[in-house]
Formats: sequence, structure tokens, C-alpha cells
Amino acid sequence: MRPPVNPFHLARIGLFLLLCGGLMTASLVARADGVSLKPGCPNAELFSSKLITEICWSCLLPFRMAGMTLGSGPARAPASAANDAFCTCPDPLGVPEPGMVLGAWTPARLIEVVRIPYCAPVLGGILLRNNPRLLGGYRNVTQDTSDAIFYHFHYYAFPLLIMLDLFVEPDCNADGYMDFDLMYLSELDPTWNSDELAFLLNPEAALFANPVALAACLVDAGLATAHEPLESLFWCAGSWGNLYPLTGTINWQGSPPRDTSLIATRAVAALHRRGLAWKTMGKEALCRGYIHPTLPKNQYRLEQFYPVAEANSNHWIGQSTFTWGEWRNVPAVGEDFVHLLWRWVDCCLRF
Repeated sequence: MRPPVNPFHLARIGLFLLLCGGLMTASLVARADGVSLKPGCPNAELFSSKLITEICWSCLLPFRMAGMTLGSGPARAPASAANDAFCTCPDPLGVPEPGMVLGAWTPARLIEVVRIPYCAPVLGGILLRNNPRLLGGYRNVTQDTSDAIFYHFHYYAFPLLIMLDLFVEPDCNADGYMDFDLMYLSELDPTWNSDELAFLLNPEAALFANPVALAACLVDAGLATAHEPLESLFWCAGSWGNLYPLTGTINWQGSPPRDTSLIATRAVAALHRRGLAWKTMGKEALCRGYIHPTLPKNQYRLEQFYPVAEANSNHWIGQSTFTWGEWRNVPAVGEDFVHLLWRWVDCCLRF
């Protein structure tokens, strides 16, 4: 006969397995260099072969030189871009120097939209800081039992052509950024998770909280999908929804590509409102970019980089997700997004 099983031995085995599981979990959430890594924070693998294979290089076309549009690509030159052939810009002494007008689409910024605060997929999935108090994602709204969404964003300088030393003249570097850099964290912005505080910085939101202003967004949605967005309707993000309030909360439930695209657009609009993003398109920007407090929507196009890349196209702000990306998410493991922001730059190439 087999001897009876000792309950004390079973308890010791169970405790041993529990400790092993805890150690394995701890090894997944911490690295030897002290930087936290969390399973819920994905790695977008930006600095890998994806930097070549999952960037829409054809989106560099068309470009405009001396008033002539050259090449063809997924986009076209914005309607309000400069179309002059020649230009003048002052030198350091204020003497006008003649030049030729050049306009082109360039990759300029990365915007990651995440549920876990301080999660950085662009930086390899590291967790910059543990702060569960600011946790985002889907949540229930007690007032009307509907779903709301809250996301954080991180804003990176990403002048890819300058970083690769391709095609860019110094005169066409509108804002002076030369390298990859983390520029803004919404976790440090007290207005991003408070509609009331955001209203203090953006009181114009009261003008657009009415049925007439919201109905106008239907026009913008159609134009953004069929042609290009209407810059005068700066409070609209086309088919994605209303830009205001400029916070990380959306009080309805859409698809992840649509919701995160709206959050990314709100982030750019908030930075324009605070003078941290500039207008780089049009005759006034030929010599240098300038502060523009409202969002110039047709200056930008977005390309989804993660989790499912738009490797061969990009899209206007507000363009219907059914035309470019309603399927570009992976449930559970791919609900944090990285968007590449393309920007049209008009500049004066001085002779």
C-alpha cells in the first residue's frame, strides 16, 4: 500500500510553486537596469526594421517646387499651401534674400495613445513611472450608464528625414528640431484629465457645445473623407467627433482606431492652442513657422504605425476609419496606438 499523503508536504509544494510564480512575474516587470517593464505596455519596435518597412515612403509625394507639383502619392498638396514660384526671406542682418518656393509632406511627430500611464511603446515598452491612479481605458459613466474612454498621450519630435540626412535643407526645418525627442507627457498636464480645468485654458469650448456647431461637423466629416478637411471648422475632427474639450476623455464608445485618432488630434490641437505647435504651411510660413492658436487640419495627415501599420498610405484628420483602418487594432494586446504625424512644410530655398 502507498503511504498516506501528508497535507504538510502538499502545503510546502504549493507554497514553493507560488513563490516560483511570483519570481517569474517579478522578472517580467523589472529589468536589471532599473527601468520598469510591464506586460500590459507593448513594444512598438520603432527602432527596428519597421522603421524602413512600415513607414509610408510613397507619402513623401507629391512635392511642390517653384509652383509646380511633381510626383504622385497617396496624398496631394493641401489647397492652402503656397503655390508661388519665388520668394524672399531676410538674412540675419535683415537684408532680403531671393529663393525658390518648396513645399512637401514630411514625417514630423510621433503620438502614442496609451491606457497605462507612463507606458511608452515607442521607447520599447518601458514604464517610465508606476502611477495606477491615472489608469485609462474604457470606463462606465454613472450619470447615463454609457461607456467613456480615457487615454494618455506622449508627443515625440520625429524629424525622420533629418535624422536620416535625406532631402531636407536647413531652410526647410520649420521648428528647429533635429533629432528624436520626448516633448510632452499628458500625465504631467493637470488639464488633460479634468474637463473643468481644460475649460479655463480653452473657454472657446462653450461656443461649440450646441447642436448647430455639432451639425457643422457633418460637413467636415464628408469633406475629410472625400476631399480634405475644412480648416475653418477647427472645432471638428470630421467623422471622429468633436475636438472639445481638449482632454483625454471621450464620452461615447467608438472603435479603437477612431477613438485614438481623435485623442491624437486633440493632443495636437491643445499644443497649438498653447503655442507649442506651429503652422508651417502657406505664404506666411515660407521663412519660418509661426504660432497658430487653432488647429490647421489640412496641414496634417496621420499614419497609423502600431499595432497594424499603414505602410502604404496615410489619411486626413477626420477621414472615416472605414476607408483606412477600422480593422487596424488587435483586441487585448493591441489597444495602445502609435500614430505618425505628417506635416506639410512650405519653405523658401534661398539662392
